[in-house]
Amino acid sequence: MNGLLDFLKGLGPARLAAMGAMAVMLIGLFAFIIVRATAPQMVPLFTDLTLEDAAAIVSQVETQGVSYELGVNGRSILVPEENVHRLRMSLAETGLPSGGGVGYEIFDKTDTLGATSFVQNLNRLRALEGELSRTIRSIGRISSARVHLVIPEKQLFQRDREPPTASIAIKVQGSLTNGQIRAIQHLVATAVEGLEPSYVSIVDERGALLASGTGDKEGLAGGGSLDERRLTLESRLRQQVEEILNNVVGTGRARVRVAAEINYNRKTETQELYDPAGQVLRSSQSKEENASATNGEETVSVGNQLPSTEEVSGTTGTKENSNVSEEILNYEISKSTVTEIYEAGGLERLSVAVLVDGTYTVSADGTHTYQARTEGELEQIATLVRTAVGFSQRRGDTVEVVNMRFVEAPLQDFGDNEGGLFDFTRADIMKLAELGVLFVITVLLLIFAVMPLMKRILASEEEKGALTEGVVPMLSDGTVTAKETSQLESLLGEVETMHAEIPTAEWIEDAKNQAALHQSSIQQISEMIEETPSEAVNIVRGWLNEAA
Repeated sequence: MNGLLDFLKGLGPARLAAMGAMAVMLIGLFAFIIVRATAPQMVPLFTDLTLEDAAAIVSQVETQGVSYELGVNGRSILVPEENVHRLRMSLAETGLPSGGGVGYEIFDKTDTLGATSFVQNLNRLRALEGELSRTIRSIGRISSARVHLVIPEKQLFQRDREPPTASIAIKVQGSLTNGQIRAIQHLVATAVEGLEPSYVSIVDERGALLASGTGDKEGLAGGGSLDERRLTLESRLRQQVEEILNNVVGTGRARVRVAAEINYNRKTETQELYDPAGQVLRSSQSKEENASATNGEETVSVGNQLPSTEEVSGTTGTKENSNVSEEILNYEISKSTVTEIYEAGGLERLSVAVLVDGTYTVSADGTHTYQARTEGELEQIATLVRTAVGFSQRRGDTVEVVNMRFVEAPLQDFGDNEGGLFDFTRADIMKLAELGVLFVITVLLLIFAVMPLMKRILASEEEKGALTEGVVPMLSDGTVTAKETSQLESLLGEVETMHAEIPTAEWIEDAKNQAALHQSSIQQISEMIEETPSEAVNIVRGWLNEAA
């Protein structure tokens, strides 16, 4: 301990202060590195929150005693990774985040005892809009949604009623397909009484109209407008052909374009067909008549005129008899009525153009040599394309396959990158980058700050020990010997001589000022010797060596 204390005393207050500051700085740096390395990984709990939801979530997180950080503009909240799922479940139990709107829970928080019918209807409309917004946000690629409903009031003795309408503003990450847009329309229409999908308009965050909502029912049966159906059909056929060609000619070595002609006319045709062989007896009527008549001359007598007398034969002539039979039969003929409605959008004609690249051979020096495909290969490709698109010669479909060289050279296949040890997530990469920066800072601090300071301290102690041993011997009580005193006096003499040889400036006019300047220089040299005795000893040692 005495040796350690003597060592610390010998360093001096300036060196001790420098070493203390360096030690504190190093301790602080290593403490910061340890804290950052052992700190929990913060991951987003929720992002793109409204200010109301963010405030409510922060309050809930604080009550549970979990540390958190606020993201950009306070719209995202970060928590430790091990607490994410537990917090999400607990917040979902309380209905957070609500998305800036209210649902049917508005009736749980409001005293409905003194509420009027107007307030009740308004709250019901708000709740329905909020629930629809939450449901729409659950669809993929939709980050936020707002729903506005216009439901006309029911009135008595009203024959014509205005239909309900709805408008939806959504924020999309990417783009929505036509099927997803129609799904949103039908979702909202089935949730509101009397609302039809054609009266639901949809707008994205860029102001682009995704669904007009004008009530035009064109294409609802087939799903979308005619132009949308045509584009969807062309895109689907193109993808099918490219998918099958990529396995034949290689990925990216074929270009396919499909043009479909759609019938935009709507036709209704009604036919009545009668089947003569399908007769059925509906009713029958028979009639039969018998008649007799006598032709001749009759004699008039008293006996013939008396009613009670029998007829006396006095007639001469011929007697005639007639029979008439009549039958009426009513039959039903089978009849069928056929009504055919041809909706617009039927496929009239299909044209497919396929451009394929040739084959390439790689030589020994790595260059690619192009070779055109044969007619047999092109015919096989054309057969595959006809089968994939449903080719119909009756419609007049055409398929053209052309072989031409592409401008781009084929890309080298590096194989699939299999996942393994070096698959890092974005969070892992950021963590490694942070640790790398801290490591570089530590190394630079050790090289440019700690090592020079330690070298200077150790070198000064070695020089001081060597000088005190060989040049300026010290007594046990720490006083300077007579030899050292004489050496210092000679040193001061030399300094005075050196200072006397320095030429004076012309502005020094009198000797008094020159003497004052001479005395001041001597005083400064004395102070320098007192502050840095080791440097003075080195000078003296150099003089002694020269004298020797």
